[in-house]
Amino acid sequence: MEVQRVQVLALGGLHKLPEHFIRPAHEQPENTKAIEGLSLPVISLSQPHDVLVQEISAASKEWGVFLIKDHGVAPSLIKQLQEVGQGFFELPKEVKEKYANVPSEGKFEGYGTKMIKNPDQKVEWVDYYFHLMSPPSKVNHAIWPKHPSEYREVTEEYTKEILRMTYQIFALLSEGLNLESEALRSQLGGDELEVEMKINMYPPCPQPELALGVEPHTDMSALTILIPNDVPGLQIWKDDSWVAVDYVPDALYIHIGDQIEILSNGKYRSILHRSVVNKERTRMSWAVFCCPPGEAEIGPLPQLLDEQNPAKYSTKTYAEFRHRKINKLPQ
Repeated sequence: MEVQRVQVLALGGLHKLPEHFIRPAHEQPENTKAIEGLSLPVISLSQPHDVLVQEISAASKEWGVFLIKDHGVAPSLIKQLQEVGQGFFELPKEVKEKYANVPSEGKFEGYGTKMIKNPDQKVEWVDYYFHLMSPPSKVNHAIWPKHPSEYREVTEEYTKEILRMTYQIFALLSEGLNLESEALRSQLGGDELEVEMKINMYPPCPQPELALGVEPHTDMSALTILIPNDVPGLQIWKDDSWVAVDYVPDALYIHIGDQIEILSNGKYRSILHRSVVNKERTRMSWAVFCCPPGEAEIGPLPQLLDEQNPAKYSTKTYAEFRHRKINKLPQ
């Protein structure tokens, strides 16, 4: 069964959205308008260590999301990462289809688009490319794009930067809980931390007020590091309202994911967010999910529990958590 790619629909001069992209009225952006002009915390990593611990801890407790600047990732590398990702989606359809994933057969890596499983299901206005970046023992370079030819070199360089920043943020978050700096990293698999790239491509949409690029969700990861292009679309849920997130050039967007919320016993919050789409312009984002290996047991850290602070979450393997989340089963 051929998958209907959103990019092909958009390029075909579509004037009206097919029914399966039209969200229920209570989810449509025109009925759930976001607050504009509210700034997320922007944190410079060049500040003194104790200031960083305080600011990142506070942002993770209140917002569950923050932007970092002065992070040491060269703007030229960010630009290259975006160029090779855009380059893949500019390839002819028949070339892209050679990398198609088959989620129904457990083949999640590759070029994908969500499919309708039943007539009532609504789908998102997005095509994507998904693959593992680390650890090396689990990376399958055969599924990485061969074109543009620089894709592998650029992505491997970015992987090194991601690991450096992730471990730094884990340490700062650990210290914000008055724990040893290695506390979160060791619970999340140490060097076996799984790092996943998902390049999201949201083509121009004929009726953006009725559709969503990504429906409201929290990330099942421990941490997500996001780079968007300059087309706005990310929105977060704060104080019972959607808040539009502004584009900040060369900043990295850090989302607290479900696993950090669980390990911190709810002190840090996994951020509910969604993505809206644009009528004239293509939005893209490069999301890197930092996740524990499947066999890792994740539950509230014992150091944070006592009679006044009992566990708010059950302990289970990440594989079990992921299965329950994907299948919308209670945790």
